[in-house]
Amino acid sequence: MQKKMFFALGIFSLIFKISAAQDTIPKRIYNTTYLVSEDRPKIDGIINDLAWNLVDWSGNYVEWSPDENTPPSHPTKLKILYDDKSLYVAFRCYDEEPGKIVSRLSRRDGFDGDWVEINVGSLGDLRTAYSFTLSVSGVQGDEYITNDGQNWDNTWNPIWYAKTNIDDEGWTAEIRIPLSQIRFGKAEEQIWGIQSTRRFFRKEERSVWQRTPQNAPGWVSSFGELHGLKNLKPQRQLEIQPYAVVSQNELGRKSNNPLIKDSETKLNAGLDGKLGVTNDLTLDFTINPDFGQVEADPSAIALDGFQIFFLERRPFFIENKNIFDYAFSSSVNGGRTFGFDNLFYSRRIGRAPQGFPSLQDGEFSKQPNISTILGAAKFSGKTRDGWSLGVLEAATTKEVAIITDGTSEREETVEPFTNYLVTRVQKDFNNNNTFIGGIFTATNRSLTDNLDFLHKSAYTGGIDITHNWKNRTYYMKGNLIFSSVLGTENAINRTQRSITHLFQREGTDHINIDPDATSLIGTGGNVQIGKGAGNLLFQTGITWRSPELELNDIGFQLRADDFRYYGWLGYRTTKPLKSMRSWRANYSHFAAFDFGGNLNELIFNSNTWLNLKDNTWLNGFVDFKPVNYNNFLLRGGPRFRLPFEFALGGSLASDSRKKLRFGANFSIRRMDESALNRFSLGGSITYQPTNALTVSLFPSYTKSRDKLQYVITASFSDDNRYVLGTVNQETLNFPLRIDYILTPTLSIQYWGQPFISQGTYNDFKFVNDPLGNNLNETVAAFTQEQIEFDSGAYLIDENTDGTTDYSFFQPDFAFIQWRSNMVLRWEYIPGSELYLVWSQDASNFGDFSNALTTNLRNNIRDVNNIFLVKLTYRFIR
Repeated sequence: MQKKMFFALGIFSLIFKISAAQDTIPKRIYNTTYLVSEDRPKIDGIINDLAWNLVDWSGNYVEWSPDENTPPSHPTKLKILYDDKSLYVAFRCYDEEPGKIVSRLSRRDGFDGDWVEINVGSLGDLRTAYSFTLSVSGVQGDEYITNDGQNWDNTWNPIWYAKTNIDDEGWTAEIRIPLSQIRFGKAEEQIWGIQSTRRFFRKEERSVWQRTPQNAPGWVSSFGELHGLKNLKPQRQLEIQPYAVVSQNELGRKSNNPLIKDSETKLNAGLDGKLGVTNDLTLDFTINPDFGQVEADPSAIALDGFQIFFLERRPFFIENKNIFDYAFSSSVNGGRTFGFDNLFYSRRIGRAPQGFPSLQDGEFSKQPNISTILGAAKFSGKTRDGWSLGVLEAATTKEVAIITDGTSEREETVEPFTNYLVTRVQKDFNNNNTFIGGIFTATNRSLTDNLDFLHKSAYTGGIDITHNWKNRTYYMKGNLIFSSVLGTENAINRTQRSITHLFQREGTDHINIDPDATSLIGTGGNVQIGKGAGNLLFQTGITWRSPELELNDIGFQLRADDFRYYGWLGYRTTKPLKSMRSWRANYSHFAAFDFGGNLNELIFNSNTWLNLKDNTWLNGFVDFKPVNYNNFLLRGGPRFRLPFEFALGGSLASDSRKKLRFGANFSIRRMDESALNRFSLGGSITYQPTNALTVSLFPSYTKSRDKLQYVITASFSDDNRYVLGTVNQETLNFPLRIDYILTPTLSIQYWGQPFISQGTYNDFKFVNDPLGNNLNETVAAFTQEQIEFDSGAYLIDENTDGTTDYSFFQPDFAFIQWRSNMVLRWEYIPGSELYLVWSQDASNFGDFSNALTTNLRNNIRDVNNIFLVKLTYRFIR
């Protein structure tokens, strides 16, 4: 194994040495002019104001895709002006057939049809920029660009103004960007980075103002320059956005719990605010923040015991979230490094209460679904001299459950008062080619006796460094993190035994339970090196999590006790071929160890992407896992040898510009000895009969047979007995989305998702030799004399002496869920919105003996209906 790893590292080293640096492309310069505010142009899409005569047109856009560095099908040109308050941009997009310009409507950030875009790198750090996109239909899109173009955050929603117009020469656009919406320095004369992109929809062609090769090392670092900005005045931004929500909840199925009403009306209100402390640093604050009731989490079920990652939806937390991001082991190309793991996972703040009340016979309880956030504030921004700063503080109140026996009521705490702190800092050096930073988080709880299973305090921190060289062709990244959790013996014991750690795991000598421990300190990190420019790319590195690492108080972490090496090699085209627009192929391999030195996984992967001439996308992949051990399968049991595994799959996506478009994907995963057979099929069908109406279906179906599904750990003859079963599982998911966009600021959207997953178990067995050479050695099936089913439970008489040695309930399941949202959204003035929402929700357990469709039909009738009105108003100074 070591020889293979050194051989792979040697190959990557050779590629590193022989690859040439990217050619340096001259920077284009646009010279703007100050505009007296009284003469500023009217933003109506028609470029006839005298103010535009103060500056020259700049054209000569070049094609970026599919045929890089060639003349585009139609020319484009721009003008830029500025005054004390705003930046103004005008576009002339020529088109010989203006009647064929595609003017599709969508929600904000939809990016459909023909559009034009301006990117503004006002901080001059070669890494971050602001993007403003305008479609010919008038739909606005805005994104905050970070990491030199690797991240485009469309949750950033500034206020800016734009209009378009179609004429005999093509179409025109005018944009006004208030300077209060972007950050810049204090220099008397400034140079900003700029880039402009045009999408010519009919040919799916992109052209750019500043030539940027497709194989360039970055996007922002390749920008041209905007000159002529003098005496810009700091814009002390002040925004206040109160909101009010009135909701009516109607239960579809009556409850026998007297604390739960069949019909309930609620009023909720809060406030979000933004204050520009300096021109490049902002203070955001919130009181009782909105929990984003307009969107619902997708349905999901997992049998492996691990938590599921969900995206953040609350406005306060999603805006400028990039500054606080610390995904310490992400591998952009290689993957398989638990890239979701992060020192800050904002959904921990305001999470569902973690405690449950102790009920006596005849008692009922009711507790909140979320923890109320008393208030939160974040101070963030990036200074002109290269400092990125972020400080976030939030506090959630104590939550109680109300308990009643029908005559009297009492309360019991289910979530303590908690304070959260996140600090992030980073500094640019070496002409913005080197970045050094750090992060620190703290979680502190005021615990009560019944919640002593929670950590009283939890702290995490890390340092990170990134270095680029040879015109950013090569890069090296690294970080080192730590965690420290403190609590009662009960709390730390619970952490040691959790699925993330499993210190009780048998057959190991590098971890063990410390029943007297009141703290746990762990470390982790990641080191990678790669080539990010050119046609031939590579990335290789190592990442690790010590057995004691624990991030889940305010972060997200799937597992600890993991050390893995990864390597990736890819090739991409930048010029179209006769039969296709582009293609790329990748190879990668991964090796995972635990801290006991055991090799647990060895994986080889290859995948290919093809973009055909008709803009159809094809993808195929293959996986091979010859070494396959699992430390988590037995939930605290010994390391378990799985048969070698093989997987393959592919996808197809038709031209996304068509009125009727579709996609399909499949995957097959198999283990030797038929230990696992899994087949997944998914797809999408989208029909857009008009520019305003879009209907989409996203069906998926998965069927699997897993002979090694964990069921229970029982005690037998003073030893642990690990029981497995064969589970036959089917999952059907059928989301439907309908978008009707009346105007860019008025829309009706519907989303509905029926979801059902059910599994039946048979062929129960116990682990005999977890490291056996084959299944006949690793497991032994119960005989008919050893197992009996009675009244919903399996009774095990393993020694066949007529006495039940242990038992477990029938694990068969059928989970059915129906969720839907219908939303009318009206942005009645820029930044201020009215929502009318009708949501439905039904989550039930069905009869696992029924067919999938029967269970679905029988269990989505009694749905809960939620009617909601939400109003926001954005005060701006």
